Amino acid sequence: MPELPEVETVRSGLEPFLTGATINEVKLNRPDLRFPFPDNMVKRLEGQTIQHVGRRAKYLVVELSSRENLLAHLGMSGSFKVGQYVPDAEARVHKQKLSPKHDHVTMRLTHPTQGEVELIYNDPRRFGYMDLIADGAPNKHLDHLGPEPLSNQFSAEHLAMRFAGKRSPVKTGLLDQRIVAGLGNIYVCEALFEMGIDPFKPMAALADAHKKEPALLDGLTQAIKRTLLVAIEAGGSTLKDFKNAQGDLGYFQHQFKVYGREGEVCANEGCGSLIERRVLSGRSTFVCPTCQS
Repeated sequence: MPELPEVETVRSGLEPFLTGATINEVKLNRPDLRFPFPDNMVKRLEGQTIQHVGRRAKYLVVELSSRENLLAHLGMSGSFKVGQYVPDAEARVHKQKLSPKHDHVTMRLTHPTQGEVELIYNDPRRFGYMDLIADGAPNKHLDHLGPEPLSNQFSAEHLAMRFAGKRSPVKTGLLDQRIVAGLGNIYVCEALFEMGIDPFKPMAALADAHKKEPALLDGLTQAIKRTLLVAIEAGGSTLKDFKNAQGDLGYFQHQFKVYGREGEVCANEGCGSLIERRVLSGRSTFVCPTCQS
């Protein structure tokens, strides 16, 4: 599933084509994705101007002139394709070369500098979804989320407070979107490895240690921020389905130090241990048994 760096990469790729554009036409090629499309979605989108393309956690948030926000979650295999609009459907060439039978949403827009633009949402597995939420209205998707991991609100003190008294593993806590928004399996594994923290260590143990050794949780928050920023710079990670809005692959997977490296020698100089794959809450967890003991 695309995590924060992948969604941020998509956002930055869409932004030049969408911000300031007017939505002329919307076509829904099926009634639903993972969930049904919002009521009157076509009518509510057509004629609106896109004010801003943002991101919250793993959601794209498109602000409209109607004071509604279009939320899009990519699910497991969702992707957006964007490019110059070509009226002749048979002449369209998309760099991603995704099967058009999985093009579920198509929009035609007019941008003040880019001209006629076509935006397509493609999703073979249909685990993604979209919703329209008015400004200020209760938002079932976002209201419960914790701070963004790249924000100042995400700090050692925040983690210590949220980890206090909890016996669940630290990795489980970091994947809890109520504690910190947008983190996923890949980047949590990488950050915990960098800090030498056992993913199975209870959250409470880290909260208690913070009282005597503040550098531990402070280091963890900084490792998370560094990992995400490097991944964003690399265009995210492509393991199977992910491509950005221009059809390019991400490259951070070539920098993995622990994720997906089961049976390989630890990347830390002088260690020599083999990376192990363990299962935590049904997810693969990659760990060095020596460096993260």
